[in-house]
Amino acid sequence: MAAKNWGVQTPVLVEKPRKSLRHSQFLKIVFVLVAFWFLLRHYISELSTPPWNITPSPATSPPRCPQVAPLTPGHQTKELEDMQAYLESGAFREIAVERLAGAVKIPTQSYDDMGEIGSDPRWDIFYSFADYLAKTFPLVHASLQLEKVNEHGLLYTWTGSEQRLKPNLLMAHQDVVPVPASTVKSWTHPPFSGHFDGKFVWGRGSSDCKNQLIAILGAVEALLAAQFSPKRTLILSFGFDEEISGPEGAGHLAEHLIKKYGHDSIAAIVDEGAVNVESWGTNFALPGVAEKGAIDVDLVVRMPGGHSSIPPKHNGIGVASELITLIEENQYEPHLYEENPYLDLLYCGAEHAPKFPSKLSKLLNKRASKQSTCSQKSKKDHLAIEAAKAGPEIKYLFTTSVAVDIIHGGVKTNALPERTQVTVDHRINVGSSSSAIKAHIASLAAHVAKKYNLALHAFNGAETPSSITLTHRSTTLEPAPVSPTNLHSPSNSSRVTPFGVLAGTTRALYGTDLLVSPGIMTGNTDTRYYWNLSENIFRYGPGWDREQSGLGNIHTVDEKMGIRAHVDATRWMWAWIRNMDEAAL
Repeated sequence: MAAKNWGVQTPVLVEKPRKSLRHSQFLKIVFVLVAFWFLLRHYISELSTPPWNITPSPATSPPRCPQVAPLTPGHQTKELEDMQAYLESGAFREIAVERLAGAVKIPTQSYDDMGEIGSDPRWDIFYSFADYLAKTFPLVHASLQLEKVNEHGLLYTWTGSEQRLKPNLLMAHQDVVPVPASTVKSWTHPPFSGHFDGKFVWGRGSSDCKNQLIAILGAVEALLAAQFSPKRTLILSFGFDEEISGPEGAGHLAEHLIKKYGHDSIAAIVDEGAVNVESWGTNFALPGVAEKGAIDVDLVVRMPGGHSSIPPKHNGIGVASELITLIEENQYEPHLYEENPYLDLLYCGAEHAPKFPSKLSKLLNKRASKQSTCSQKSKKDHLAIEAAKAGPEIKYLFTTSVAVDIIHGGVKTNALPERTQVTVDHRINVGSSSSAIKAHIASLAAHVAKKYNLALHAFNGAETPSSITLTHRSTTLEPAPVSPTNLHSPSNSSRVTPFGVLAGTTRALYGTDLLVSPGIMTGNTDTRYYWNLSENIFRYGPGWDREQSGLGNIHTVDEKMGIRAHVDATRWMWAWIRNMDEAAL
């Protein structure tokens, strides 16, 4: 094809062959040198890059939700084998129904206004309950040491043969929430009937938490009957006022135990708590390893009184209402601090659950990426905000809650209120603190105080005329320390941890399709008094009836407990005691 002339003088190659050859060889040498330099630079870069800056590929990253193998006791005797089979029989099921129903029939109600023990006759029902336990579990009462702490606290000790081993502690509470007279007719079966319909035991306390108390004693009774002798001391601690915060029961029991054994003297503690649930197409056991804190703040608005016929533009009730509105408009945003166990559950769901939301998975990966590069976190926690869309029962696992529960103001229709009081309940997010809550509500109160020219006394003084005063009640509780959730000892991978024992015990009972992940409690159990006894505190209701969801209507009409779940709770306690006895912690 003829070349087109674009106005450029084109040299004829055949006329100067030596110059063209030298030029071509030069270009080849330059190309080889440049390529060699790029290869060498890449090699040097790889050698000089510190290993801690290398982001591992997903294929080599360690799992965020490892699962332990099912754990069963290694030591077996003929008596233990026979008893284990009996616990799965119909004969034991009948006895379990009878025991739980009998416990429910005793109305051990605790009221907010209970008087002193010995003077308020409403405490006397606990004598009847203790007598019932003594009659129902004769081997326990013949073999274990029983101490009655503060009259009604029940402390059983089964002394082990090896005193060097830290004791194992199981908890439950004897008391139940009162049944209002106005609701009795709404129950399908009377609230203290202990009625059994072939599947459920009905009544107040059947699921909160006499089922756990009876399961513990049932397991110990069975172990005694099978001639089991523990190496590790076993302690059973049953309070009697958990439903009114537990100061007389668990408060005294914990103090007694600390005096007797000392700080950090217990290997592990199991109390009532979270149950097994289905989520994202997978079944999870969620033993509570943390609890939110709590603080009740009283707001008092003091403003001049007078006759209602000549009212000011704003009186104390109106100003208090404005402050309430401001509080409700400035709620806390969801936030997942690193120590919050719900973050572990999200990682578990992302690894194992087939229906885990893709958006949550992407936000988890983004969060993990930011952590590895030490980048600055944004003010908004987008992962927590997205997770909170699942509903309030999920949102408040990682959000400080705010609820205005009580208001008092005014005494007469023709007199202006001189003092208006509002009580605001907060459940403090894991990772936050009571001081953060106080600072937040004080800033809101300062805005209203300035607007109406009122003095502000924020947690630092007495009430004065024309003022807003903030105080908090003595029940203030910081978020609980988070129990360790590693499956094996960080210093010795061959040693299982108490959480590993719990996970292995649970998967042995229910199968490996059940995943175990750390859980969190929005409320508080009696373990609030036991923090100094052990770092390994687990709040877990191990009984699981796959046909019954939720917590069995605790604290409301038609509370009930599935007998399948109750029997399995007894079997779990049996296995937990034995596995902890054999564990090299």
